[in-house]
Amino acid sequence: MKHVAVLMGGWSAEREVSLRSGKACADALARTRRYKVSRIDVTREIAVTLRDLKPDVALNVLHGRPGEDGTLQGMLEILGIPYSHSGVMASAVAMQKDIAKTVLKAANVPVPGGGVYARHDVAKKHVLPPPYVIKPIAEGSSVGVFIVREDQAHPPQELTRADWQFGEQVLVEPFIPGKELTCAVMGDQALGVIEIVAATKFYDYEAKYAPGGSKHLLPAPVSAEVYEACRRLALEAHKALSCRGVTRSDFRYDDSKPGLAGLACLEVNTQPGMTETSLVPELAQHAGISFEELVAWMVEDASLER
Repeated sequence: MKHVAVLMGGWSAEREVSLRSGKACADALARTRRYKVSRIDVTREIAVTLRDLKPDVALNVLHGRPGEDGTLQGMLEILGIPYSHSGVMASAVAMQKDIAKTVLKAANVPVPGGGVYARHDVAKKHVLPPPYVIKPIAEGSSVGVFIVREDQAHPPQELTRADWQFGEQVLVEPFIPGKELTCAVMGDQALGVIEIVAATKFYDYEAKYAPGGSKHLLPAPVSAEVYEACRRLALEAHKALSCRGVTRSDFRYDDSKPGLAGLACLEVNTQPGMTETSLVPELAQHAGISFEELVAWMVEDASLER
């Protein structure tokens, strides 16, 4: 029986979501009765923990650092423990939104404009004409994201706080009105496309993880051309970043523009959420893949040198 260490928790801003994702995955593996499952809340002693535990596979269900930025992946390579999801380089590049955008643009995947600015400069004056979006370069789950509306006279002053935790530089992009779309890739196959309709002002942390925080429309009510473009671009983005396993690409679609002109890829998530309200399990279910089958597939897909 294969021994799977389910790695969850950690110390990022997304710790609580990771614990929920990890529990859901560990419970699913236990239900299959095909695996010995160890549930590990990751601490800074994780290398020692895994060395002593000697699992056959690590199912990485961490979100944010250190599980999503290549750090944990590098440690698992050194320990020789096969692991799920993307490898060291793909994880590191995808986590750095500005670098990932450069790679995606070179692969002809449309991305928003904008650029990287010092957070204190962004707080002083509008660096782009409103509306625009401010986001940390290397966080997930919409942590630390601000939408600056057209009627806002000043940028958000939270950027100047002494307890700001999200880096000295931020990514600023034009706000794209319209629809929030997302598509998952599993191996070399793009799944369906969901439109996310947030109950709050935008698809923030609360909308992602609170019950009733958002509605998921599957299949997304867009034209066949846009639907297939999302699937194609999600797979192209996955490949351009050299991702492995399961990823989820998020898009904005300005449906006031003709054809595909309003479609842009915001980011590729190399460690997408696996909670009861998460998008990837829903997309897999739509494709006829149960949650247990999805998690088992990730375990069986695990390897080194990813």
